[in-house]
Amino acid sequence: MSGTQILSPTSEFEGTLVAYTPQFYIDNIQTAGGTPIMLPVGTAEDAKNMVQLIDTLVLTGGHDVDPDSYGENPHPKLNGIFPKRDTFDMALLEAALKKGIPVYGVCRGMQIINVYFGGSLYQDLESQYEGDLMLHVQSGALDVPVHYVTVREESRLIEMTGPNPKVNTLHHQGIKKIGDGLKAVAYSSDGMIEAFESIDSAQNILAVQWHPEILAAFDPACQAFFKDIVNKAKD
Repeated sequence: MSGTQILSPTSEFEGTLVAYTPQFYIDNIQTAGGTPIMLPVGTAEDAKNMVQLIDTLVLTGGHDVDPDSYGENPHPKLNGIFPKRDTFDMALLEAALKKGIPVYGVCRGMQIINVYFGGSLYQDLESQYEGDLMLHVQSGALDVPVHYVTVREESRLIEMTGPNPKVNTLHHQGIKKIGDGLKAVAYSSDGMIEAFESIDSAQNILAVQWHPEILAAFDPACQAFFKDIVNKAKD
């Protein structure tokens, strides 16, 4: 199993850069019977070597994706970016696909997978999305589901979530053009893509826009997401 890590200065370590991943991922993968291996941001060569250690790749949340990676100039409401991590995550994804192991994405992880396959993003939903937009950046506790999504019947995801799971939401960016070889399998009521899978089942990609790692402590559907991560690693 793998959650990618981000480097960030923190006052707790007196400004020293640290590599970390949210504890939710570690706890949920362990609870599901897997062994998480955290991969610190490095070079493309590092990514190739690291992927040889894992059976499933999980790309986690974090910074906005650099719009340069999908051929756009930065929007005024673009938040902080981490281009080195973008490059590293894409290198991990490429190595995982070559190795033939399952790939999962959460929030930013979903967005980076989409960009890798030639898709694009809304850099800021509130100012760029055409149409009535529902809440996608909730305030308060993230362990409170706030809106429903509709999951397509012809999907892997529906086996975990059922047709209308209620989810949390914390993303001001979202999928605009979906990448080649990917199919949308869940939507919010405003038409935003909330999950996709690979068209080619041999690639074994599943990504969601919400944060199942936060809800899994009490939500069976999100628990099933992490069980699937571990079970696919054993296949």
